[in-house]
Amino acid sequence: MNRHLIILALAFCVCTLQAQNDSLRRTTTSYQLGVGGSHVLDTYLSQEKFSGLAFTLLITTERERPASSWTTLMEHQLNLSTLNDRTNTQSELQGDYSFYYGRLYRWQFAHEWKLQAGGMLNANAGFIYNTGNSNNPAQARLSAMLMPTATVSKDFRLFDRHLRLRYEVQLPLVGIMFSPNYGQSYYEIFNRGNYDHNAVPTTFVSAPSFRQQLTLHYSLTPLTTLTLGYLGDYQQANVNNLKSHIYAHRFMIGFIRQFSIIPHRL
Repeated sequence: MNRHLIILALAFCVCTLQAQNDSLRRTTTSYQLGVGGSHVLDTYLSQEKFSGLAFTLLITTERERPASSWTTLMEHQLNLSTLNDRTNTQSELQGDYSFYYGRLYRWQFAHEWKLQAGGMLNANAGFIYNTGNSNNPAQARLSAMLMPTATVSKDFRLFDRHLRLRYEVQLPLVGIMFSPNYGQSYYEIFNRGNYDHNAVPTTFVSAPSFRQQLTLHYSLTPLTTLTLGYLGDYQQANVNNLKSHIYAHRFMIGFIRQFSIIPHRL
């Protein structure tokens, strides 16, 4: 009788441990600061191109379950740029916030290579303010886009330290964005309520954007990793007879924290 009870107790422990392993959720969060250059054109405000110094805050969270091949990827990106034209006589201030949420399917090869592919939804809100314009000095930026996404990473060791090289890329597919029409003022849109094709469907043809990240991860402790890398974010649009682009190049530095969660079960 006692032997049967011991066997049942061991079986229960094994099942409990397996259930916990199946429900285990591994979360990896990186915090990065970036500095670099931005190149901006918005023909609603000016025909001139502007460039200058820019800063970026990027927070990325990946959630994985060992029992599943799917990864949830979330990113928060905040940009702020101070810009001048080629003659240094006009200036602009540009800022925006982007939220990315996606689901990626992952493949593991030889415990060193990891490939992920799927899709992300990007929601963006921002502004461009031209200090020299008295009429319509600012341009609002609102958009949402579905973006096919892929990542590839390679683990290796150097000087007895664990390193990872990771590349991530997003391309636009379809979306929608806000834009005034050519010659239309914000007063007409919001005070008079004159709608003129201001919610514009976009595709990879009318808004051929591109975003990529290359990062090197250097393990400091089992739970903390230093990151160095490059972020390139190239946003373009040609809608309502207006052209715009924001080309961002950033050198990024930050750190990664990793932890695991076992959901509590009553």
